[in-house]
Amino acid sequence: MEQPFLSVIGGGAMGSALLRRWVGSGVCPPDQIGLREPDSVRASALQKELGIRLLSDLAQAGEAKILFLAVKPQVFATVVAEMGQLTTPELVISIMAGIPLEQLQQAFPKQMVVRTMPNTPALVGAGMTAISYGTGITPTQVEQVEKLFRAVGEVVTVSENHMDAVTALSGSGPGYVAVILEALIDGGVRVGLPRPIATQLALQTLSGTAALLQQEQLHPALLKDRVTSPGGTTIAGIDALEQAGVRGALMQAVQAAYERSCQLRGS
Repeated sequence: MEQPFLSVIGGGAMGSALLRRWVGSGVCPPDQIGLREPDSVRASALQKELGIRLLSDLAQAGEAKILFLAVKPQVFATVVAEMGQLTTPELVISIMAGIPLEQLQQAFPKQMVVRTMPNTPALVGAGMTAISYGTGITPTQVEQVEKLFRAVGEVVTVSENHMDAVTALSGSGPGYVAVILEALIDGGVRVGLPRPIATQLALQTLSGTAALLQQEQLHPALLKDRVTSPGGTTIAGIDALEQAGVRGALMQAVQAAYERSCQLRGS
């Protein structure tokens, strides 16, 4: 049987999200995708849903042109040991947090390596992926990597020394936004709105504001000034936010996540 163009190791939350978007968007035909997932129930469900091929072992996964690592960093060493020295793949792409390019290159000395950090909105095609390329990467390979990740959202190229900061901002960011959104919904309930209506109002306000900022290329402060009338309701709310230290708390959240990412990388 002809080997797949793309082998994915790991069909967990992020791996399965990427697979669904790649197949759904047509960026990679299902018969060109192989999956190695040790959970047989999950693997069978993905095969049935997407029409992809299941790979019997890691050695078979290593025979594809592109090898995609979507496993927990804790099992990286085990995966590498089981695969051995690979000759077939031209490119190895990792979404593992905390595994640097240097370590990837040591594990795959004959391949070009790429480190990426996507986030969970990739599930709905609205993700943000930061990419760091290893040495020797070709323009064609860059195009291949970007094609895969543009299918799940936006892409930015960063130097690897920024990956901990990326993790702290966009990687962890959906968690911060969820907390903010929950608080806004609870605020609406507090002032008398039914929860479903408060939820709808908060969700659309958040997504609409982000879309407006992006489409109009506005600085957030400019939009804030536009909607803040003298003596009005918005400035009263912003004053309350400033007194509560919300701005500083969010900055501290990113700093704390950055420091933790650095700790995990060094552990």
